[in-house]
Amino acid sequence: MSHWIIAPIILPALLAPFIVLAARYHIGIQRVLSVAGVVALIALSAALAWQVTDGSVMYYRLGDWAAPFGIVIVGDRLSTMMILLTSVLALFVLLYAIGSNWDNRGRHFHALFQFQLMGILGAFLTGDLFNLFVFFEVLLIASYGLMIHAGGKARLRAGVQYVLFNLIGSTLFLFALGSIYAETGTLNMADLSQRLAFVDPAETVGIRVAAVLLLLVFAIKAALVPLHFWLPSSYAEAPAPVAALFAIMTKVGAYSIIRVYTMVFPPEVDATSGLHDLWLLPAALVSLAIGAIGVLAARKMDRLVAYSVVGSMGMVMVAIALFTPQGIAAALYYIVHSTLAAAILFLVSDLVRIGRGNVDLTVQSPMAGTYLTAAFFFAGAIAMAGLPPLSGFLGKLLVLDAAFDRPLMVWVWAIVLTSSLISVVGFARAGSLVFWKAHSIDPPDQDDQSAPDTARPGILAYGAVGGLFALLVAHTVFAGPVHDYTTKMAGQLFQPDEYISVVLETPGKLSKPKETQ
Repeated sequence: MSHWIIAPIILPALLAPFIVLAARYHIGIQRVLSVAGVVALIALSAALAWQVTDGSVMYYRLGDWAAPFGIVIVGDRLSTMMILLTSVLALFVLLYAIGSNWDNRGRHFHALFQFQLMGILGAFLTGDLFNLFVFFEVLLIASYGLMIHAGGKARLRAGVQYVLFNLIGSTLFLFALGSIYAETGTLNMADLSQRLAFVDPAETVGIRVAAVLLLLVFAIKAALVPLHFWLPSSYAEAPAPVAALFAIMTKVGAYSIIRVYTMVFPPEVDATSGLHDLWLLPAALVSLAIGAIGVLAARKMDRLVAYSVVGSMGMVMVAIALFTPQGIAAALYYIVHSTLAAAILFLVSDLVRIGRGNVDLTVQSPMAGTYLTAAFFFAGAIAMAGLPPLSGFLGKLLVLDAAFDRPLMVWVWAIVLTSSLISVVGFARAGSLVFWKAHSIDPPDQDDQSAPDTARPGILAYGAVGGLFALLVAHTVFAGPVHDYTTKMAGQLFQPDEYISVVLETPGKLSKPKETQ
């Protein structure tokens, strides 16, 4: 048992109340504590990820209660990769929030930021379905506070819509957990995987209903059509650093589907056979198409980026819906890419807002910092649209290759390629209106009182966006080793015996569980 595996959850959980109690009125101290905490999270996550590169599984029992009776925190290749991605993203988002002064436009930004990290990291590390629900609620509460940071009627309205929609998901989650516990007497994922393998197929109505409900809950988190309506307004209205951090939140839904439906409800289990390909792949393809159409039709840059997130999640879910090791490996590679690309574009959208006072996709006079902002937008657009040479192109090739010879291969290839073309047109249109055609208009007179108040973005803000772009380039350059690692990760997911034996402490054997009273 390793005590370090719980540190990424404990650190932000302790740091958040400390910031509120000890540094409430000192923004400088809050910034130092928050940045130091995130740097420590990166170091912890990197060390944990390195420890499991050989395929080993780490775990921690809270209160030293053995599974399945106690709460377990589990780290394998997948969960440690996700917490490392979250921690690295959080650092650059935090630096941008400080550099653009977003963190000082409302109260308790840094405390809520730490609580948000606690919820996300806990969701990735938990080995128990009920505690997955608990961490979902933690990140939901913290994300609502971050979303309405700095106030505003539109932001509050979008925040209420976001909370109501996710509360519906939480209610369905509780119904699913109740059904699973009533049928099996456990919510530990490793224990469930054993018990469900021996359930009589004739008595699986409750299990099947619960599996469908869980899929709906995770689809809400992943913004999968037709459960995506909350995302465009919520992400577009949220403060830019918050929206950039939210790029990882949709991946929590994707992660949950991968984890639960490869371990607890794998395709070969009779209790849930046929569930995986019933509607998940068609919904993913429709999500991809709607995201591309939204990019083309958007009238504001933040809406354009929000719809690109819907499209990117559609791409991720297409790969996941194949439910093959090759498809999961492609999805995991694309998850890293889409998280970085979406964060870059959300921050670039805010750079545009700072430079010209709005994010309307209309021709206006040149803004401060046009060339550097345009360069970052160009790079982010290439990545998100899937054009070479960046990782979006490689990720889509991996997804297309995984879909080769599958029953719906023609539909997958047609929609992926068509949506990519539509996205290219949409991003090209936006870049042309905001950056290219702006030089055909004379800059506003400095003495003109009717001109909007604009400013030049700070160096730290540009540095944060540049850091994310550097990571995106590294993800492209090292695509081979990264994909090899995600392939090993997918193999571990489809052969979870090591995970199960470590958590249940039954090394070398996995047998039928005893009957419960």
